[in-house]
Amino acid sequence: MSSQTDDRSAQEKALAVERDVGNFSYETSYDFDAGKGLSERTIDYICDVKGEPDWMREFRKKALKVFNDKPMPSSWASPDLANIDFDRISYYMAKGRPSRSWDEVPDEVKKTFERLGVPEKERAFLAGVEAQFDSESSYSSMKEELAKQGVIFVSSSEGLMKHPEIFRQWFGKVIPIGDNKFSALNSAVFSGGSFIYIPKGVKLKQPLQAYFRINAEEMGQFERTLIIADEGAEMMYMEGCTAPQYETSALHSAVVELVALKGAKIQYVTVQNWSASVFNLVTKRGLALEDAEIRWIDCNIGSRLTMKYPAVVLRGERARGEVLSIALAHDGQHQDTGSKMIHAADNTSSNIVSKSISIGKGRATYRGMVQMPRHLKNCKNNTECDALLINTNSRTDTYPAIVVRGEGNSVQHEASVSKVSEEQIFYMQQRGIPEAEAMSLAVNGFVNDLVREFPMEYSVELRRLIDLEMEGSVG
Repeated sequence: MSSQTDDRSAQEKALAVERDVGNFSYETSYDFDAGKGLSERTIDYICDVKGEPDWMREFRKKALKVFNDKPMPSSWASPDLANIDFDRISYYMAKGRPSRSWDEVPDEVKKTFERLGVPEKERAFLAGVEAQFDSESSYSSMKEELAKQGVIFVSSSEGLMKHPEIFRQWFGKVIPIGDNKFSALNSAVFSGGSFIYIPKGVKLKQPLQAYFRINAEEMGQFERTLIIADEGAEMMYMEGCTAPQYETSALHSAVVELVALKGAKIQYVTVQNWSASVFNLVTKRGLALEDAEIRWIDCNIGSRLTMKYPAVVLRGERARGEVLSIALAHDGQHQDTGSKMIHAADNTSSNIVSKSISIGKGRATYRGMVQMPRHLKNCKNNTECDALLINTNSRTDTYPAIVVRGEGNSVQHEASVSKVSEEQIFYMQQRGIPEAEAMSLAVNGFVNDLVREFPMEYSVELRRLIDLEMEGSVG
C-alpha cells in the first residue's frame, strides 16, 4: 500500500511540474527601465534607448493621444477590463541587448529559455528562432542558407533601423493606430516582436518561431510583428507564450500585421499558455492580395481574459482566408475569441472553424464577423462554431455578425453546444479507463480534427496541455 501511495505522489509531483512549466521566474536586474505609468516621458525614454528616428517618435506620441482619447470598450467587452490599472504597469524593461550568439545572452535570460526548451527546439526543427524576454528580443538566429536567399528575420526594432524601405511601406498599414484602444496602446509603446520578409518565390521548408516571455511582475508586453511574404512566397511562423503566476496582473497587448502579396501563402500558428494573471488583448490581421492565402491556427489556454479575433482582409481576387481556433477556459478564465473575414474582391473565400471547451466556471465566447459588400460576386464563407461544456456551471456564448449582400455570394453558419456524454465516459470506465483519463480522451476527440492542423511538435504539446487542464475537472 505504501508503495502505491509513493507512486501516486510521484506522479502528482511530475504532473504539477509539467502543468506549471512556465510558472517560474529568476531574479533579474534590468539594464533599462522606463518605470511605471504611461506618459510622453515614457515614449521619449523608449525612443532614446532604441535610437529611433524622429518619424517613429511622432508616430508613438500620436498613438498615445489616440489611446488616451479612446474610451475603454464597454458595449460588449468583458467587465474584467475595468480591473486593468494602467498606472501600475511597467511599459519598458529590458535586460541587455539582442544577441545572435546564445553564449552572449545574459545568464538570467538564458536560464529561463533553457528551462523552457527553446534552444533544443531550434536545433531540432526550426529554420530560425527569436526569444523575447519582457520588452526586448534577447536572442535571434536564422539558418545561413535562408539569409543567402534574401530572407529577413529580425526583431521589429532591427527591421525599423536596418530595413526601413520595406518596414515603413507596410508598418501600421494593415492595423492603423486608431483601430481600437489597445492597438493604439501598442503603437505608442511597442517593443520587440518580429520583422520578417520572404522574397519572391522563396518557400520555407521549416518554420520560423518566436517565444514571448513575461518575467517581471506588473509587466506590460507590447510586441509588434510585421510579416511580408512577397509574390509566390510561402512560410510558416509559430509563436509560444508563457508567464509566471503573480498575485498582481500583467498585460499583454500585441499587434500582428501580415501581408501576403500575389500568390503568397502565410501560416501563423499560436499556442499560448499564459498564467491566469495575464490580460491578453491582441489585435491580429492579415491582408491577402490576388491568389494569396492566409491561415491563422490559434490555441488559447490560460490567461485571466483573452480578447483575440484574427482577421483577414481579402483584397485580391481568389484570395483565401482561414482561421482555425481552439480555446479552453478554466475557473476564473474568460476566453473571448473568434475571427473576422472582410471580403473586398470577387471570387474570394473564407473558412472559420472554432472549438471551445469550458471547465468548471470557465467562460468561452465566440465572436465573429463576416462582411461581403453589395458590389462583390461569387464570394463564399463557411463558419463552424462548436462548444463543449464540461460542468453544469460552465458557460459559452456565440455572437456571429454576418453581413452578406450582392449576387452569387454565399455564407453558411453552423453552431453547436454539447456536454461530455455520460454514456461515453461510462463506456470507457467499464473498460478500465479512469474517469479523469476518459474525460481527457473525450475532450481530445472533440478538438482532434483541429489539433492535427498544428505542426507535429505543437500538436503533441497541445494534447499534453489539454490533458493537464483536464486534471481535477471531474465532479
